[in-house]
Amino acid sequence: MEERKMLGALVGDIIGSVYEFHNTKSTDFELFRGASRFTDDSVMTLAVAKWLVEDETHSTSYLINCMQELGLKHPNAGYGGRFVRWLYERNPQPYNSWGNGAGMRVSPVGLYAKTLDEALELAEITASVSHNHPEGVKGAQAIATSVFLLKEGKTKQEIKAYVEQTFGYDLNRTIAEIRPDYSFDVSCQGSVPEAIIAFLEGNTFEEVIRLAVSLGGDSDTIGCMAGAIAACIYPIPEEIAERCDKILSQDLREVKDKFLAMIR
Repeated sequence: MEERKMLGALVGDIIGSVYEFHNTKSTDFELFRGASRFTDDSVMTLAVAKWLVEDETHSTSYLINCMQELGLKHPNAGYGGRFVRWLYERNPQPYNSWGNGAGMRVSPVGLYAKTLDEALELAEITASVSHNHPEGVKGAQAIATSVFLLKEGKTKQEIKAYVEQTFGYDLNRTIAEIRPDYSFDVSCQGSVPEAIIAFLEGNTFEEVIRLAVSLGGDSDTIGCMAGAIAACIYPIPEEIAERCDKILSQDLREVKDKFLAMIR
């Protein structure tokens, strides 16, 4: 089950990858197409996992090293323009971003953390090396704590209440209400709540991913965040999990496997 939890973010990213710039507004779409691939969401998720495996001190410098190492191994994964420059800098500094890159990469923290406070603290670190705007930090913490609380056996309603009270997101909307007017939004505040709503509304892992991608917008990232949360309680169908695992490159699979071995 731990493997499925970790793979949830990666599956959501890969399924959403072909719809990021060719949005669908329907839940009736092909899960995999010839161009399905892993994107920056998967690469940076696994960079955070690598950091958690290799650095017991959880230093920001080692996190940056992991992000740059994997990022530069996969330079065409679809990073945003400012983040590309960050990857190539010798001494990269945070640039006050509120982008959803903070939320997309953080889910390993929720699986790793032993306490809620640790999940919040580590999530802030993963965001703050680049996305240190309060909305960037908040988005990362919302995803990480959702994963952590589900891991601890909390219910959907408990997750909803915690996220609303702690982060102020409006989760009292439906995907059907959001979808018609939803457009490309790379902000945490404009995509993290939507990913959580897709999770709250879906009743299976696949349904959550279909709801997330059907919003349109930044489909791979919304799928990544929703998938990370959904996999904590819903099994990923074997065929889907195996298909996505094969799409990952060997180096990324190795990082994933080492992280899984650590959290088991």
